[in-house]
Amino acid sequence: QVQLVESGGGFVQTGGSLRLSCAASGRTFSNYAMGWFRQAPGKEREIVATVSPSGATEYYADSVKGRFTISRDNAKDTVYLQMLTLKPEDTAVYYCAAGPAPYTRIHFPDEYTYWGRGTQVTVSA
Repeated sequence: QVQLVESGGGFVQTGGSLRLSCAASGRTFSNYAMGWFRQAPGKEREIVATVSPSGATEYYADSVKGRFTISRDNAKDTVYLQMLTLKPEDTAVYYCAAGPAPYTRIHFPDEYTYWGRGTQVTVSA
């Protein structure tokens, strides 16, 4: 089992920034691909950004490219999502996820088997 706890969500105005963190425990963190997903009210959960176990490969949804950056610190068992130039359409619950995906499959949502409880991000217009 991998336990994931997100933090860093909050309320921000359009154009603002937030940094989400996800602390992992329970298994060897560096064995897992990590990802950030989000779900807005009335919408399905969607992939935001993912990173390979080593941190060398990243994937971003088109909607966040150039604004969001995913990173991980394998020494601290933590993955981050730096979000810049936030827009109202970024409003959602953001979930951290982990899965045993190789770097070639980090963009496949089905690869992620462990999930955090989520953190709310609200961007006002």
